[in-house]
Amino acid sequence: MNGISNSKPVFQADGSVIVPEFVLPVSPLLSEQAATFQRMRATVPAFDAAGEGLDATTRREQINTFMAPQIERLRAMFAVNIEKAELGGVEVLDLTPADGSHDPDRVLINLHGGAFTVGWDGVALVESIPMAALAGYRIVSVNYRMAPEHRHPAGVEDVAAVYAALLEHYAPGRIGIYGGSAGGALTAQAAAWLPAHGLPQAGAVGIFGAGGVPFHAGESAWTAGYIDGSFPAPPADGSPLEDITRGYFDSIDEKNDPSAWPGYHLDTLATFPPTLIITGTRAMDLSPAIYTNSQLLKAGVRSTLIVGESMGHCYHYQVTMPEGRDAVDQIIAFFRENLT
Repeated sequence: MNGISNSKPVFQADGSVIVPEFVLPVSPLLSEQAATFQRMRATVPAFDAAGEGLDATTRREQINTFMAPQIERLRAMFAVNIEKAELGGVEVLDLTPADGSHDPDRVLINLHGGAFTVGWDGVALVESIPMAALAGYRIVSVNYRMAPEHRHPAGVEDVAAVYAALLEHYAPGRIGIYGGSAGGALTAQAAAWLPAHGLPQAGAVGIFGAGGVPFHAGESAWTAGYIDGSFPAPPADGSPLEDITRGYFDSIDEKNDPSAWPGYHLDTLATFPPTLIITGTRAMDLSPAIYTNSQLLKAGVRSTLIVGESMGHCYHYQVTMPEGRDAVDQIIAFFRENLT
């Protein structure tokens, strides 16, 4: 039987579907490295994405410890200078290629992932080191305020402060903003926030592993919970999802606050610059990414969507895997084309 059920899906009157148990094979379209990674997952313990029960400080230290080996590998692969600095009153990491060859006229702002609760500076370095070396750009990664200590719009206010400081040295059309996971959602929020608060729009934005609507919006939160496993599936009894942001969006009117979730507002999306969105077929963010791309196109914005076959959440972090490196190469090509 190979673990495959002969039963068929049952379609309910309310539109929901009862899906029979089935085996999802490794895609034959994957690179050998990615296929090997999929097979290895059977021997790798699940990493608790939410850190339930841990205080924020402990959880942040845990994430940084978890990311440390990957950062060590990236530092060995890519020669970059990393300096701690402050811009607009906000702590940042300032990364440039070690040989000093970066483009003097263009800069990228990185917004790290971590569910609006963790990720500084472990995830920030994973997102920034390859980009600085491969793109030849200065990367400014922002230590934005997070939960549980802070609430929206604290993070996007910090991004705007760093952006305003960079405007003293760069033309707005030559500043790009990108981020993965929570940083991808924050990138969408920044693109909505800047023109709404009297700042010129950035030249281009990259929304990776996220969209302009919440992560639980759409059906991919369900499917990814069972075929990817990086994040838990919604409870079967219909109870609310665990809030992995630890209250960062408390008191936000989800569909009526464009500063938090601009994907629901065509008039806000119409102010966006060229946008690149990256997700994967196994990613929980697949639905938010698809929906945001469609809404941007409807709003008349140039938007490009890349969906990695059999890829999970923020697969572009894995630059040693061909699929991850391809995604990074496309990110670089996108910013080079649009930061004119």
